[in-house]
Amino acid sequence: MGRPRTPLLDRARITTTALELVDEQGEFSVPQIARRLGTQTGSVYHHVDGRDGIVELMRERICEAIESATLDMEPWDAALAAWARSYRAAFAAHPRVIPLLTTSPVRAPKVLEQYERAVGVLLDAGFDVADVMPVLTGLENLVLGSALDLAAPETMWELTEETSTPRLARALKAVGAGRAEAAFEVALEGLIGHCRTLLGRRGHAR
Repeated sequence: MGRPRTPLLDRARITTTALELVDEQGEFSVPQIARRLGTQTGSVYHHVDGRDGIVELMRERICEAIESATLDMEPWDAALAAWARSYRAAFAAHPRVIPLLTTSPVRAPKVLEQYERAVGVLLDAGFDVADVMPVLTGLENLVLGSALDLAAPETMWELTEETSTPRLARALKAVGAGRAEAAFEVALEGLIGHCRTLLGRRGHAR
C-alpha cells in the first residue's frame, strides 16, 4: 500500500481535536485525543510538547482569529477598542477553553508577537511604561469575562413570586436580549476612558 496522501497525525489535527473535546466537556486529556484520532497516546506525544504544548497550540489557534490589523488603526483608542472586540469574538467561539488558558503562561510565539504590537500601540501613544501591562491585563480581564458572559444562559436572573423585585424586572425587560453586548460596551468605554485619563496625566506631567 502507498503512503496516505494526508498525514494521519499532525499538530493541526491534534489542536482541532483538543478544542473539540474542550468545547464538549470543558477539559481534555492526551489519551482522549489519541482515541478520537484512532492512534496511540505515545504517537501524539511525538508531535507535541505534552499537555502544556497542546494548551499553547489551542491558544495560538484561537488567537489566529483575532484581527491583528486592528492594532494598525489610529488613534490608539480606536485600535484598542477594535482589538478588544475582535479578541472577544475569537474567545466567545470557544469559551470553555478560557479557564485552561488563563492558568497557563503564554508562550506561543504568534501570541507573544500580538502582545508586543499591543504594547507598542500604547507606548507610541505616550503611555507610561508602568501603565502598559495593567491596561492590557485589565482589557484582557474584561474581554475574557465578557466572552464567558456570552456563553451564559440568556436568563441569569430567575424572578419568582416569593421575592418582590419589580425594579429588577423592569431593568431586565428594558435591556432585553442585548444585555451582554451592552454590558461589554459600557465596560470597554469605561476602561478606555480611564486610559485617556492616564494619558492626560502623563501629558500634564511633562
